[in-house]
Amino acid sequence: MFPLHREREQPIYSTRAHVFQIDPATKRNWIPASKHAVTVSFFYDANRHAYRIISVGGTKAIINSMISPNMTFTKTSQKFGQWADSRANTVYGLGFATENQLHQFAERFKEVKEAARMAREKSQDKMELSSAALSIAAPQDLSDELQSPPVMCVNGPDDKLFRSQSADITLSSEKERIKKMLSEGSICEMNLEAELFTLQDSNSKLVAALHEANANVEQWKKQLAAYQDETERLRDQVADLEAHGGQGPSDMLKDELTQSLEELENLLKAKDEEIRILQSKKSNFHELEQEREEAIHRLQELERRNAELERRVQNAEQNLASALEDREHAENEVQRVVQILDVKIFDLNDLRQSLVKLISK
Repeated sequence: MFPLHREREQPIYSTRAHVFQIDPATKRNWIPASKHAVTVSFFYDANRHAYRIISVGGTKAIINSMISPNMTFTKTSQKFGQWADSRANTVYGLGFATENQLHQFAERFKEVKEAARMAREKSQDKMELSSAALSIAAPQDLSDELQSPPVMCVNGPDDKLFRSQSADITLSSEKERIKKMLSEGSICEMNLEAELFTLQDSNSKLVAALHEANANVEQWKKQLAAYQDETERLRDQVADLEAHGGQGPSDMLKDELTQSLEELENLLKAKDEEIRILQSKKSNFHELEQEREEAIHRLQELERRNAELERRVQNAEQNLASALEDREHAENEVQRVVQILDVKIFDLNDLRQSLVKLISK
């Protein structure tokens, strides 16, 4: 039902529990995050090899916790457990209906934590290999820089230092602005993800209800056909009784048949009304499917914008590093010129003293 979302992040385990968060003021009391039991799911991101615990209450994500290898899920009672999330700077608590549900959640937490640890180790191995490859290529790049002639400033070292400082300030402000835009985009992405999870939950419920309704419709159609056959048979019996014009017990039988016929007709009307209600639910399901497609499209557009912002941040960092290098080179040039000027001033002072002595003689 969600092809784009499954390529990015997919649920691997779900349960229902009451969600709590620790009071940030006292760090002791629990604050309910949901009025009733909500769905709590483990999600796996195949692109980043990351695991998250997500729970949505209404249109708000009440749990969005990235699982790391140093996290620990602790059972504090027979039906309650908790874990600390340093990134969110809070402690989450879950209250389950049964002890078995708490045990299953704790076991799945251990499995996911171990999987996150293995994924991190694999990522570190890849980074070490990349660093080794870069260190092999670094001496050649350094030799090329040493062999290249220095770039001289036409307007002098002071002008170059001033321009490098101006470029540093401009690049820093641009970097802060892009980081702010990137953080705002991440917040929008989280809101869209929460909305998408809500739609997914509602969609799954509607799909289950629709399947159940379709099964009931087929059963009701069979019952309807049987009732129609029974009605026709009873009508034929009533017509035969009326044709023979019987009296006495036949009149009592006729009344019973008429009453049965009316009950069957009322039952048929009720089944027709239920079928009409189910057909209206199908139209609501199509509207929800359209809203889900729009949410996926908005999420895809936001991901594209985030990728563009990340690219701009990388370019700004590269330009900033280049400007810092140029400024350091300019400072070295200024120091060298100052030393030369000191030597010249000292020589001029000696020459002045010599001239004074010569004039005095």
